[in-house]
This record gives sequence, structure tokens and C-alpha cells, in this order.
Amino acid sequence: MISTGSGHRAAAGSPGFLGRSQPRYGEKAVKVVLVAASLVSVLTTVGIVIALIPPAAEFFGKVSFSDFITGTDWSPLFKPPHFGVLPLVTGTLMVTLIALLVAVPLGLGAAVYLSEYARPGVRTFFKPILEVLAGVPTVVYGFFALQAITPLLQDIWPGGKGPEVFNALSAGFVMGIMIIPTIASLSEDAMNAVPNDLRDGAYALGSSRMQVSTRVVFPAALSGIVAAIVLGVSRAIGETLIVAIAAGGRPNLSFNPLEGMQTMTAFIAAAGIGDLPTGSTGYQTIFAVGALLFAMTLVMNLVSIRLVRRYRQVYE
Repeated sequence: MISTGSGHRAAAGSPGFLGRSQPRYGEKAVKVVLVAASLVSVLTTVGIVIALIPPAAEFFGKVSFSDFITGTDWSPLFKPPHFGVLPLVTGTLMVTLIALLVAVPLGLGAAVYLSEYARPGVRTFFKPILEVLAGVPTVVYGFFALQAITPLLQDIWPGGKGPEVFNALSAGFVMGIMIIPTIASLSEDAMNAVPNDLRDGAYALGSSRMQVSTRVVFPAALSGIVAAIVLGVSRAIGETLIVAIAAGGRPNLSFNPLEGMQTMTAFIAAAGIGDLPTGSTGYQTIFAVGALLFAMTLVMNLVSIRLVRRYRQVYE
């Protein structure tokens, strides 16, 4: 029973009753489904950790962790074996850095154009076309880098020794093209979320469109832009087929992008389909490298969360 505006009290089930007359089982079912969906990612992460830790721990029981981290020779499948993972880390970071140098300027430029310059019809037309790049299979990107980008770089290289057949430059360049849609689309969504009142105030003060885009909208959407870049970095670090096809399969501790390199994911893919006996030290290197890759991405995500929270702006 509750009081109505006329001073009377309405009974449950009557037209004037404002409370819930019957339990909403559909709403409870939806809540259960949403909780289950959120738990899937948590349980998946826990499962990955459980799968990685025992073999990795057994590996580090045989190989010194300091030798693994600081060693410069990676040849776990040869005799005598060497387990210095630095060549794989260097190759991974080199290819990822090249990809970011391509994807961040182009992706953010596309995001600024679509958000601040393009007319609604142009935005509706171009954004789906840009996102088509995200649906191209990565194996296609890999052969595109090997068969098109590498020969082009060898033909136009200005002087000296050009890129090798397998090189980090073409792999990183094509990987950057692959992650452009991720950075551009998410950054454009973050810019569109900035209230128009900020734009109108800046225009009222005599700002140009470029000033509004770079000094008002971009800083206001910085947290979303950082999240987009981090997501692109995560995808670049975890990419396998492009680097396996275009960068080669030879561990190489070098900072020359014209040479062939092997990344951590490429080694895991190559060793995982080999004839390594289960339980051997060579087989356990897969889990050791995977654990290191997992730790690197975890640290990167923690740093990105801190940055997002620091620069996050909430508008009412």
C-alpha cells in the first residue's frame, strides 16, 4: 500500500500502485547472462595463467632466469642449446615500433578528419570502408608484405644495401596498416563523445577548426585515444602470421630493420607445430616465451589503465 496524490492509498495491483507488482524474471535472466559473459574473460585469463605457469616454472628450474632475460643467443633447439630471449624481444619491439610509427599518425589523422572535418554523409561512407581493413585475414597481409612491399622497398631504396628478402621494415609497415582501423575507429568514437558545447565555446572565442581539433577536442578525448593506441599495440605485439611470413624465422639481435628477425609470437608458432617431444626443455621454451609475452602485455595494460584514469575527463 502506498499513498497517491489524492490522499488515498492504492492497493498492490491497482492502477495507482507504483511498486513492482510481479517479479521480473526476464530481467534476472538477463543479469545472469551478463554476469556469465563478464566471467568468461576472467576465467579465460585464469586458465591461461594456469596453463603457462607449471611448464614455465619447470623450464626456469633448468635454465637460469637471468640467463633467459639477459642472454643474447637464442637457439633452444640446437646443440648446445642457448636460451637468451633478447633476440626475440628485440624483434618483437622493433616490428611493433615500426607499426606504431605508421598506424598512430595515420590513424589519428583519419580520426580527426572523420570527427571534425568530414560531413555526416562522408563520415558514414568512409568509416565502414576504413574498418574493412580490420577484416582482412592477417595471412593476406603477410604475403602482401613479402610479395609487394619488400620488392618495392628494394627497388626504391636510395643507396647501399636495401632490405633483405625477410625484414622487419616491411612486416612492421604492413602491420601498421592492419591496426590503423583499430586506432582510427576507437579514437574517432572518443572524439565524438566530447560535448559540442566545448567546440561551440572555442569557436565563439575565434578559434579555427584546427585549433579546436588539436587544443580542445584532442585533449578532451585523450583517455579514449590512449586506450585505442594501447589496443593497437596489444594487437601488434600478439600478431603472428605477418611477422612469420615477412620478417623471417631467424632470431637476430639487431636494431637494423632491414634485416630479418623473429618475434616471440613467430617462435611460439614455429616451435608449436614442430616435432618437439612433450616435456622436453625445448618444448617448455614455448611456455617460457609465452609467459614473458603475457607479462609484457600485462604491464603495458596496467600502465595504460593508469594513464587513462589520469587523463580521463567526465562531462555531465
